[in-house]
Amino acid sequence: MDIKVLGPGCKNCVTLDRIAHEVVAEMGLTATFEKVEDYAAIASYGVMSTPALVVDGKVVLSGRVPTPRHLKEILEAI
Repeated sequence: MDIKVLGPGCKNCVTLDRIAHEVVAEMGLTATFEKVEDYAAIASYGVMSTPALVVDGKVVLSGRVPTPRHLKEILEAI
């Protein structure tokens, strides 16, 4: 699983990155993580509001920080 956290490094972006790492570890998944802070790269995903989460090339969340439970539900559905 390839996970990208899109955002300029703000508090919410850092929180999303932390939650994503925690949930992936809790679920026992294998994933690579990348932080994308370049605005042009973020815009290339069609994201206008950060933080955003991209899983395997698909934007699954944008503009908010999910609860760990909600993020787990998102990853289970993939």
